[in-house]
Amino acid sequence: MPAVPKHRQPIINAAVTLFRRQGFARTGLNDIVDVSGAPKGSLYHYFPDGKSSIAVAAVEEAGRRVAATVTALAAECGSTGELLRAHARLLAGWMQGSGFRNGCPITTVLLELAPRERAVSEAGRKAYAARLSILREKLVADGFARPRAEALAVLCTSALQGALIQARVERSGRPIEVTASELARLIEAEVRS
Repeated sequence: MPAVPKHRQPIINAAVTLFRRQGFARTGLNDIVDVSGAPKGSLYHYFPDGKSSIAVAAVEEAGRRVAATVTALAAECGSTGELLRAHARLLAGWMQGSGFRNGCPITTVLLELAPRERAVSEAGRKAYAARLSILREKLVADGFARPRAEALAVLCTSALQGALIQARVERSGRPIEVTASELARLIEAEVRS
């Protein structure tokens, strides 16, 4: 029976936390070791290709977390507009809880490493594709044709990512909530027409 990878997940969790707070470049391997509690040798054991391979794992993990959150919201909410507003409340709360120090660990890493780090870029594409798929299916359930649902999913995801940056700069959840509310209004108006 193979040994359980005891330190791999704590390393990934630490990287997600540190990358969302201070970015990839400002996060050193010693920071990841300190936060994860893993021995430094574990970094090289689980991630022999170095820090960029930790970034791939962190982006994949963050993508799974976001997809799980959006999937749960999609199941709870009756419409895409409700989903967007509920997600905005969560995001604004998380940002406020961090003192507006945290950002999206996916976007933060991609801004620094894409497109030159192909594996990181691919992990980011997959993370965004999962989120887009959930939104697209919710929009289709609201009555949108697939091509329109795809375009609206891209708009919603891109706008909310921008709102996260603006919220961090302004130290306020308002940009996130306003963006989600306006997107919801746009979608609801189009459903009614």
